[in-house]
Amino acid sequence: MPLTRRNFVKQSGLALSVTVAGKTLCLTPRQAYAQGVAFTNLSQVEVDTLEAICERLLPGAREEGVAQFVDKQLALDPNDSLLFLKCFNVEPPYLAFYRSALAEIVRLSEATYSRAVADLDEASATRLIESLRDGTTEDWNGPPPPLVYHALRNDAVDVVYGTMEGFADLGIPFLAHIEPPAVT
Repeated sequence: MPLTRRNFVKQSGLALSVTVAGKTLCLTPRQAYAQGVAFTNLSQVEVDTLEAICERLLPGAREEGVAQFVDKQLALDPNDSLLFLKCFNVEPPYLAFYRSALAEIVRLSEATYSRAVADLDEASATRLIESLRDGTTEDWNGPPPPLVYHALRNDAVDVVYGTMEGFADLGIPFLAHIEPPAVT
C-alpha cells in the first residue's frame, strides 16, 4: 500500500518518529507535546502562533500536538508529507508557506490588535480568523489568506480527529482494514 496521507492516518494514528537524546522514539503528536519534544523547523513564535490559531479553530488541537505534527511533517520529503497543504497543490518547500503565513498572522495581529495571537480575547481572535477565512485581511503579504485558514484548520482536524480516539470522540466507528499499531 503506498504511503499516502490517508493510509498513514489510518495505519499509524499519526505516529511521529522523533530522536531524543540519541534515541529514536515513536510518539503520537499528543505524546510529543506532553514530553516537550524540541522543534526542528518552527521557531517558538511560529509554534505559539500556530498553536493559538489552531486551538481557536478546534479546541484541543494544542494538546493533541498540532505544532509537533506540522513541525515533523515539514522535516519530511514533500512527497511523504501528510500536510493537507499538499492537497492544494502548493509547491514545496512547505516550510516557506508556513513561515510566510505565520509571520503575516503575527504581523496582522500586532497591527490590528496590538497583541500576539495567543493573547487575543475571543472576539478579536474570531475576527482575525474570519478575516483569514473570508480573505478580507488588509495589507497581507503572504499566501492567500483563505488557503492559510484551510491549511491550518485541516492540520488541527488531522491531529484531533484523525486517530481511532478521534473517531470515537465523534461517535463514528473506525473501520480501518488494518488496525494501526498501538503507540506506547
